[in-house]
Amino acid sequence: MAAGQKKIAAINDLTGFGRCALTVAIPVISHMKVQCCPVPTSVLSNHTGYAEYFFDDYTEKLPDYLAMWKKLDLQFDGIMSGFLGSKEQIGIVEAFIREFCRKDTIVVIDPVMGDHGKIAGTYTEEMCTEMRRLVSMADIITPNLTECCKLTDTPYRERGWKKAELLAMAEKLHGMGPDKIVITGIPQGEFIANYMYQKEEEPSLIRTHRAGTERCGTGDLFAAVIAADAVNGVPFVKSVRKASLFIKKCMVKSMEMGIEQKNGVCFEEILHLLRT
Repeated sequence: MAAGQKKIAAINDLTGFGRCALTVAIPVISHMKVQCCPVPTSVLSNHTGYAEYFFDDYTEKLPDYLAMWKKLDLQFDGIMSGFLGSKEQIGIVEAFIREFCRKDTIVVIDPVMGDHGKIAGTYTEEMCTEMRRLVSMADIITPNLTECCKLTDTPYRERGWKKAELLAMAEKLHGMGPDKIVITGIPQGEFIANYMYQKEEEPSLIRTHRAGTERCGTGDLFAAVIAADAVNGVPFVKSVRKASLFIKKCMVKSMEMGIEQKNGVCFEEILHLLRT
């Protein structure tokens, strides 16, 4: 890749209200001195945690959108993807990676499939199989505990995970293709833990104190930091620690400001604390 500002192609939905997906990735990645080039898979007025929302599916528009990028011979230092709403969208991301991935391009996949032991209602078993294939194309993946269990065919439970069990899942994911894995959101009493695994390195567990109740968009925030750091050459362990601590600070600030839970975390207030 030629010298100059780094670029990441960010594939996710564009949600106008609720702080998630591209509306999180664009400002965070930009703040970390990387150009964020969005690929909108759909447009929503607000996220689906609200009772009502406007939704416009962009699946049929994506081939023409990406064909223009190919015509312009655009190149990227990183490719990242988040929530994908259909088998067709997963296939489009696979094709995008094959088409645009160069020797030094880093691929980060956040396999957004579900949480708390439940797979999203939009996800079919066929889509889960397709997601395993997409994960095999990644350099870094950031599944939460539910997604990790689903990808590795491991029975889910909320608590009581031992390091040996987490290692077994991480090694199985590594066997699919990714060299770096972080299993996020592992409950450990008053802590939330992230388990890090990378090829030829000692696995580690990073714990932070819980701060309030869960909020939407934190996974998108975490993945954006990881992706930007990756193309900037930041060591993986340092990056995971940074992302974990920053999200906690965002949670605390959101509680201080009385931000509605559905409106995610007010990262804008403390974005300056996120060092590049």
